[in-house]
Amino acid sequence: MATKRDVVFVDGVRTPFGRAGERGMYWGTRADDLAVKALQGLLERNPEVPLDRIDDVGIAATTQQGDQGLTLGRTVSLLAGLPQSVPGFALDRMCAGAMTVASFMGSAIGAGQYDLAVAGGVEHMGRHPLGLDADPNPRFVAEKLVSAEALNMGVTAERIHDRLPHLTKERADRFGMNSQHRVQAAYDRGDIQADLVPVAIRSAEGWSMATEDEGRRPETTMEGLAQLKTPFRPHGRVTAGTSSPLTDGATMSLLAGGDTAKELGLRTKMRLVGYGFAGVEPEVMGLGPVPATEKALRRAGMSIDDIGLFELNEAFAVQVLSFLDHFGIDDEDPRVNPWGGAIAFGHPLAASGVRLMTQLARQFEQRPDVQFGVTAMCVGLGQGGSMIWENPHYTGKKSARKRTGGTA
Repeated sequence: MATKRDVVFVDGVRTPFGRAGERGMYWGTRADDLAVKALQGLLERNPEVPLDRIDDVGIAATTQQGDQGLTLGRTVSLLAGLPQSVPGFALDRMCAGAMTVASFMGSAIGAGQYDLAVAGGVEHMGRHPLGLDADPNPRFVAEKLVSAEALNMGVTAERIHDRLPHLTKERADRFGMNSQHRVQAAYDRGDIQADLVPVAIRSAEGWSMATEDEGRRPETTMEGLAQLKTPFRPHGRVTAGTSSPLTDGATMSLLAGGDTAKELGLRTKMRLVGYGFAGVEPEVMGLGPVPATEKALRRAGMSIDDIGLFELNEAFAVQVLSFLDHFGIDDEDPRVNPWGGAIAFGHPLAASGVRLMTQLARQFEQRPDVQFGVTAMCVGLGQGGSMIWENPHYTGKKSARKRTGGTA
């Protein structure tokens, strides 16, 4: 019987993220072509990988229809030029789609069933808006299992403000502003561009290249944010400035067994320590990362104090603030989203989990003083996901945490 082994994050890339809708740069681009481009970019960066050794390709999408349907892992694999012997699948856990694929692949590798696997996600929210053609079971509302408002993510963010009134609009505005400023500072340093795969795009003006994230607003100020409308509730607290925008984009990552990476001469950027997924009330879905992270830490024999970097998905500012408040972390703690987050980058739903991983891996390279990091996100309908990673570049004293082999 196979024994547990190390699971490593070899590499991750993504397309630049674009604004969803007719004015967005990807309006004329197919969703599956975005995923193909990301997968090709990943493989081109890692020519040592024998394509026929890839055991599986998993690609997540939330709205699986049209050019975002048809078992994306398999179709994108074939379109990207992988051998026909490589299988693939599609998965949906809404915002945590790619994170779930990565955790599944990690478990399969840790159990000795896979050696190499691709985990990614794509969302073309311009062509496939969240919930398009969905038909929620009427029992949810009729039997009062879930409030009808729980299907509106913005309303769930307003409800966190209601439940935790000390998380004020001013705190959320400041967090949103800081996200924009941190993203631009990371761009100015060249920290983001290295993991972006340029995409050829077509518009009325002709062909061009998408090379940067389209939705950034580095000019954001507190005064400007204070004037924004609250679309989810009259006199509410959630605005466009404290929410992730509707976004198109794709992400891809390569995971491997530690022994396989060594055999093939692949660089190890992170080691998977463990992960956790948890459910919460759908009406306050943004609280999901808290129990998910607690579960992951408990299974790994760790505490929040062991974590030196956090990559938290900024679906809404208040959602991140609720996580920080629970764990006693300051709103502007430099460990948290040091290069900004989804409020500025954008959040192409199922793709975002791998963006968090790719960004954390790049930060690990620059921070040999940090041993562990977390990638975490909330999920629609009341869920959360969290993954704990170890920095292979760490130069300090190793902690005596429980080794999980990536199968927590």
